[in-house]
Amino acid sequence: MDDDRPDVLLTGLLFYDLVLTGLGKPPTPGEEIWTTGMGCGPGGIANLAVAASRFGLRTSLATVFGDDLYGEFCRDVLCDQEDVDLSLSRTADGWPTPVTVALAHGTDRALVTHGQEPPYSQDALVGDPPAARTALVHIEAQPREWLAKAAANGTYIYADVGWDPSQEWSTALLDQLALCHAFLPNETEAMAYTRTDSAVAALGTLSELVPVAVVTRGGDGAVAVDQVTGEYADVPALDVEVLDATGAGDVFGAAFVTASLGGWPLAERLRFAVLAAGLSVRHHGGALAAPGWYGVDRWWRSLTDPDLKRTYGFLADRLPENPGPPVAYAPATPPARQH
Repeated sequence: MDDDRPDVLLTGLLFYDLVLTGLGKPPTPGEEIWTTGMGCGPGGIANLAVAASRFGLRTSLATVFGDDLYGEFCRDVLCDQEDVDLSLSRTADGWPTPVTVALAHGTDRALVTHGQEPPYSQDALVGDPPAARTALVHIEAQPREWLAKAAANGTYIYADVGWDPSQEWSTALLDQLALCHAFLPNETEAMAYTRTDSAVAALGTLSELVPVAVVTRGGDGAVAVDQVTGEYADVPALDVEVLDATGAGDVFGAAFVTASLGGWPLAERLRFAVLAAGLSVRHHGGALAAPGWYGVDRWWRSLTDPDLKRTYGFLADRLPENPGPPVAYAPATPPARQH
């Protein structure tokens, strides 16, 4: 029987991202630096939406677009180019689409954002959520009502969390994990919220709170425990040259969900997510750096390293026969509209 539910339900704030690379060094006050690279595209929650859609997942996004050129551009990219379902999204009159300028240097980046709180909350956008197979969510201190409704619908919740600017790292936030199937924080967040001093120790604590716990470690890869299957996995990161790390964590999450929906063993799920994130940092960040099946297929077919060929040999049976057309990476400026 066909399952026509959305594979992934997403909601959150969308940004227009302008990413500058090739800085040479961080700028200082009063200094002008010319960069060698630039890319633009949708960002924020769009990172997850595009990453998921490029892996062939039916992706439903509830977000707010401003009624300006930035919002129009982002909507066109998501709907027409990336095949993301925007039926739950709204365009807000007189509200400017948030804009982020990312200055990528080395393996990290600095962000400068202009924006306002959106006129519609996540709960207003989603309402009674559709019965999606999964939802990728960013949990915050204030619980969202739609999350409990989605979990009650049988939707598997895959959650991450962000930096706490208050530095309090309230453990009350972890109460929301009772609604979640999986939790995927980075090691800094995981250690802070669990009051532990290593990624592995944090993983041990989190694995008691959620069926699937994953802790990402940047250049050191990721570790995970699946209490449902009894599996543990620890995989290294790929050795790649980083152009821009913006959105890499979102690509990791979307790839992990893709492999999870395929029923893959935990080690394969984790390796696939690490690979997808590694491929994304080689391009200007934000949504359009996501590799999708096309990027993974190209990497696999061009692979000559015998150790990697053996480690990722499972891809021979996992890659689709048709990985789809080449993905569109972030243009330097929005293309001129056709009249």
